[in-house]
Amino acid sequence: MSESPAAPLRTADGVPLKVSLRRTVRRSKIKALLLVAPLLIFLFIAFLMPLFEMLWRSVDNPEVSTHLSRTVSALEGWNGESLPDEAAFAALAEDLREGQQERNLGLLSSRLNYEKSGMRSTISRTARRVDTLEPPYRASLIEVNDTWGELDTWKLIQREASPYTISYYLAAVDLQLSPDGEIVKVPEHMRIHATLFWRTLWMSAVITGLTLLLGYPVAFLLASLPARHSNLLMILVLLPFWTSLLVRTTTWIAILQSQGVLNDVMVALGLIADEARWQMIHNKLGTIIAMTHILLPFMILPLYSVMKTIPPSYMRAARSLGGKPFLSFRRVYFPLTIPGIAAGGILVFILSIGYYITPALVGGQSGRFITNYIAYHMQTSLNWGLAAAIASILLFVVIICYLVFNRLIGVDKVKLG
Repeated sequence: MSESPAAPLRTADGVPLKVSLRRTVRRSKIKALLLVAPLLIFLFIAFLMPLFEMLWRSVDNPEVSTHLSRTVSALEGWNGESLPDEAAFAALAEDLREGQQERNLGLLSSRLNYEKSGMRSTISRTARRVDTLEPPYRASLIEVNDTWGELDTWKLIQREASPYTISYYLAAVDLQLSPDGEIVKVPEHMRIHATLFWRTLWMSAVITGLTLLLGYPVAFLLASLPARHSNLLMILVLLPFWTSLLVRTTTWIAILQSQGVLNDVMVALGLIADEARWQMIHNKLGTIIAMTHILLPFMILPLYSVMKTIPPSYMRAARSLGGKPFLSFRRVYFPLTIPGIAAGGILVFILSIGYYITPALVGGQSGRFITNYIAYHMQTSLNWGLAAAIASILLFVVIICYLVFNRLIGVDKVKLG
C-alpha cells in the first residue's frame, strides 16, 4: 500500500510553517528598512540632491531661450552669413521692452556677458531706450549701440538659445566657443583655470607624499612602543582634532610670516641676516607646510591600524634567518603596510584637492587651489554655472583617481582601522 503524503508542519495557530517563516523574514526586512530609512533620506537630501543640482546647473542654460523667446524664434533658419532681417530686430526690441518692464534682464545680460565682454552694458543701455525706438528697428538698434550691428552678437544669441550648454565646462578648462562654433583657447591673459587644476593636483600629491614621509615613522612608533608610551603619543596625534582648523591655520601664519617665530629664531641664531628673512607664507610653500601638518593625522591613523596587526615575530624571524635590518624591513615589514599606505594616501589626496580655508589664508596668489576659485565664482562673480562646472570636473577627477586606485591596488585591500 502506498503511504499518504505527510501533512505540512503548522504553527500553533494553524498557519503552515513555510508561510510563517516567509512572513517573519518579510517583517524583519521591513523593520531593517525602517531603521535605515532616516539615514537614506538624510543622504538623499544632504548629498544626492545637491550633487544632482550641481551637475544640472553646470549645463543649464535657460536665460536666452526664456528672455529672448521672440528673438530666438525669429532666428530659426537664419544662415549666419549676414545680419538677420528686420523681423529679428523687431523681435529683439519687443523682448527687451518686455524685460525692461518686468525687470528681469539681469540674468540675461550676465549670461551673454560671460560669452562676450560688453554685452551687459549693451543690453542695459538698449533696454533703457527701447521705448523710444521706432521702426525700422534694425537701424534704430544699431544707432543705440553698434554691437547689434556685429554678426558675432547674433551668432552668440542663436548659439545660446539652446536650453543646455557646454560653455561652462569649456570655460573651466580655459576654452571657449568661437562665433563660428569652433572650440578655441581663451586669450592668454585669461587662462587661469587649467593652471589651477594642475597646481591643485601636483601640490596635493606633494602634500600626500610629505604626510607619508612624516607619518610612517610616527605610526611605526605607535605600533611598536609599550602601551604606556604609545597612548601618550596617540594623544599628541589626535590633539589637532580637538583644535579648530582656523586656529591651526592662523597659528602657521604667526610662525611662518617674515616677522614670525621661525624667522626670529633663525635670525637670533645667526643662520640668516635680518634683512634676508625667508618668505614662507602667502605662497606655495606656506600652503604645503600648513596642509601637511593639518592632514598628517589622516595618514598616521590608517598606517597605525595596519601596523598594529603585524606580529613583531615576523621581523624577528627575518633577522634570525640572516636578514639585515633594512633588508628585513623592505622585504617583510613594508609590503605588509601597503594597505595602510594606500588608505592614507587616497584619503589625504582626496581631502587635499578639496581644501579651501587653508590655501585661502596662507596661499596668497601662487598657493591657492581651484576650490578657492569655485568660491570666487559662487560669491563674487556670481557665475554659478562655471562654479558648478569646475566642481563637477573636480568630482570627475576624484572618481577617476578612485577607479585607478581600485584597478591598481584594490579597494578591498584598504584598511582604515
